[in-house]
Amino acid sequence: MTNTIQLNGYGDNSILTRIPIESNINAVIVSDLHLGSRYFLNQDFEKFLYNLPEGHELVLNGDVLDSPSAKLPLPHQRVLDLIQEISRYRKVVWIRGNHDKKYLPEGFENIDFKQIYGIKKRLLIAHGDRFDEIMPKNQIFIRLFEWMHNVRIKLGARPVHVAYYAKKWGILYKYLRNNVMENAVRYALRHGYQAVTCGHSHYPEYKLHHGIYYINTGSWTEYPAYYLQVSPDEMRLNPAVRHIGFQRPSTPSRERLVGT
Repeated sequence: MTNTIQLNGYGDNSILTRIPIESNINAVIVSDLHLGSRYFLNQDFEKFLYNLPEGHELVLNGDVLDSPSAKLPLPHQRVLDLIQEISRYRKVVWIRGNHDKKYLPEGFENIDFKQIYGIKKRLLIAHGDRFDEIMPKNQIFIRLFEWMHNVRIKLGARPVHVAYYAKKWGILYKYLRNNVMENAVRYALRHGYQAVTCGHSHYPEYKLHHGIYYINTGSWTEYPAYYLQVSPDEMRLNPAVRHIGFQRPSTPSRERLVGT
């Protein structure tokens, strides 16, 4: 038998590649929710949680919270409470990211908090900040960039997450994405994994790099939102619109999704 990674939702449901099967675990993986941010797609994600497939563990791959010390708006708190409720009857793994690494939860005894998580040797799951050599070394530039972005919004620009704005700086943004991918793939190679999935860069994409499958699940701060579904015979990076039925306002090109 073979295992499939398939990219859906952009007008082409063809199988992109195949890798051998090594585990029988079912999982749904999402990243970068950023609860507390004005850009979190809270209604859409709440619907998503209510429609999780049976028998799948839920893996929250980092930056679940935007700012752990901030009080959540009521709709966002409802999502967090729902995650806690789901953990009572379904395995939930919360991988810490750069935004929520200092989060000290209360009443989440059923949730498994991790720095990194592996599904056998089939798939490595890590937020991606540990593989990022760019942002930690350029904090002054990042602060200035965020300030400039906020000024733009105050002056009337369309309010979007700073990562969405950063994508307009194509060369720099691709350099960041590729840095995360390169280091994630090297780590997966050293530790014997077939594939690795990250978030962090807010850019959904799939690539075969040095013989390792790299999948980024994007974010839930802009459309389209994505999730990675892992089953015994395939892994699929799917648009959440198909899963929960909401409509995305626009469809980017397939090239943008795949990152070519």
